[in-house]
Amino acid sequence: MNNCVVGDVHGEYKSLINLVAKTPEYSQLIFVGDLVDRGSQSAHVVRFVRTHELPCVLGNHEVMMIEHGSQFVKDIKNNNVIEQDNIWLKNGGRETLLSYGLVSINNGEMVVHPFIQEFIFQFEDDIEWMKKLPLYLELDTYHPSGRKVIVSHSAIAPVWNLKDSNDDEKIKKFTDIVLWGRVKPMDTEPIFNIFGHTPQKYSTDINKHYVNIDTGCYMKEAKGYGLLSAYCIETEEVYSSSDLAYEKVS
Repeated sequence: MNNCVVGDVHGEYKSLINLVAKTPEYSQLIFVGDLVDRGSQSAHVVRFVRTHELPCVLGNHEVMMIEHGSQFVKDIKNNNVIEQDNIWLKNGGRETLLSYGLVSINNGEMVVHPFIQEFIFQFEDDIEWMKKLPLYLELDTYHPSGRKVIVSHSAIAPVWNLKDSNDDEKIKKFTDIVLWGRVKPMDTEPIFNIFGHTPQKYSTDINKHYVNIDTGCYMKEAKGYGLLSAYCIETEEVYSSSDLAYEKVS
């Protein structure tokens, strides 16, 4: 069985389904986080991953949804005015709330669905699921190079030496880098790191010790982006798709 690691989906459900259909049969799909936001079908993407019980690590967009989505739920339950402007909403959170059917947009502002209490449960439940996602996955599978495979949202190699630390400052640094970091990993650790977070133009960034699999699938209007990609560990092949088409790129 092949293990295929999928890049940041960002609510692009059609791209995901097209990609799944063309990866090798019986492949184990593994996700680098950022399932949600920006695209229009985040709720469908989360449902797909949860229904099929597919491994996924925590991404920074899940972190934002946990924090600000939880506040949204509290505001709804307490009949408070909902926030219209925060870091999550500015970075695709609006689209996520729309995908769950919780709000509509009127004159540029979010309007709560009149019967929101009847179907906010799924949104709450997905937040609880996200809270349990790991920061990284250490796979039993080895890369053909002989290195142990580590899947994370952003590059973990720069702070791999901190993973077992009990120091609060080092734990915070480790967490922040794994979720938000933009640094390419140096070849200083005996691991093969597969991650996303920073969109790559035209193709995935493949090196002897890492792969950045994020090809900016939500950036459909930007030249060189707009594809969702998966890297198959055993074969070292990359598959890419959009919401319209599929291609095997290597």
